[in-house]
Formats: sequence, C-alpha cells, structure tokens
Amino acid sequence: MGFLVFYDIIRDNLEDLETELKKTYRVKRNQDFQAIFGQGKSVANRKFVVYSLEKTQGHFRVGLSVSKKLGNAVVRNRIKRKLRHVLMEFSPFLTTHDFVVIARRGVEELNYHEVKQNLKHVLSLAGLYQD
Repeated sequence: MGFLVFYDIIRDNLEDLETELKKTYRVKRNQDFQAIFGQGKSVANRKFVVYSLEKTQGHFRVGLSVSKKLGNAVVRNRIKRKLRHVLMEFSPFLTTHDFVVIARRGVEELNYHEVKQNLKHVLSLAGLYQD
C-alpha cells in the first residue's frame, strides 16, 4: 500500500516537469535565423557564440546550431540535448529576445555543468540572462 502512494507522488511530480522546450520557444524558420544573424548583435566566449535580436512576443525564442565539424550525428544531438536542458533550466531568467546559440569546438568534451557555466557566461555577456 505504501508503494502505490509513493508511485503516485512520483508520477504526479514527473508530469509537472517540462521535458522539452516547446515549439513556441524555438526559432525554426530560415527567415528568422537570417533576421537574427543580419540585424542582431553577437557575443562570444571560447565555447559558444550567441546572436540576439530583441522581440516583443513576451517570451524568448532560441535556435541551436551545431556544426558537422564537431562530430557525427550522435555527438551533435548530445550537444543539442545538453543545450536545450540548460536553456529549460535558465528559462525563468531569460529576456524576451530571439537568439541563436552556436556551439564551438571543444563543447563536445564538456560535461553538463561546464556547458551550463559557459552558456550562462555568454548569455550574461549578451544581456540575455538576468538573475
């Protein structure tokens, strides 16, 4: 009987967690990427480049770019999953900009906490992350 109650509590908590960035929070169209690259400002550190463009939609939107130079599809997808997870964690602190995060060489060797630290640094430099 105790196990079923425990299971219900865990299931309810898992349903409350967001497991992915919703489509409304993603930059998908090439036209949007080109506008951000063309009209936005860029900031970089050793591991990431961030292009940002101020928008009025009321929430941020993010696009991710990971070059084939960083590895095969498995490696690139692992990098993107880490980035999306960190961005979900940062979502309450992000400003209402559209931005694109470009991963640089060396990111594939970073663990989750190093990715989080480097991404927080570059987003803060860009003025997109506010505590």
